Amino acid sequence: MGEELRLPIAADVDVVEARQQGRALAAVAGFSSGEQTVIAAAISEIARNILMYAKKGEIILSLVQNGDRQGVSVVAIDQGPGIPDIERAMQYGYSTSHGVGAGLPGAKRLMDEFEVDSVVGRGTTITMAKWRRAI
Repeated sequence: MGEELRLPIAADVDVVEARQQGRALAAVAGFSSGEQTVIAAAISEIARNILMYAKKGEIILSLVQNGDRQGVSVVAIDQGPGIPDIERAMQYGYSTSHGVGAGLPGAKRLMDEFEVDSVVGRGTTITMAKWRRAI
């Protein structure tokens, strides 16, 4: 535990790389194939938001443990414009880019933990985690 993988996000290829690395880390953590796909999808949504709104940023992936639970932590950081109304941005269907408006709420729905910290003019940090189900 404790090792982290830092992935720059500045182009579409970086989104693909972050998604693949997240899936690989989830496999190491013992997640099922379906759960790996869910984690990869959440990473993809957040990484695409970095590209769309901030142009560049970083995704940090790590294995985490809480007692006997093992999981994957994903932290997305950018120095973009920030989110002026987080509550509104978390509503399914709300978009400032004429998209579907499923990015943030979709990622939240896929993960077990999800937190947004954003300051207008300074950037956004999204922290999310998925915990492996007890067998």
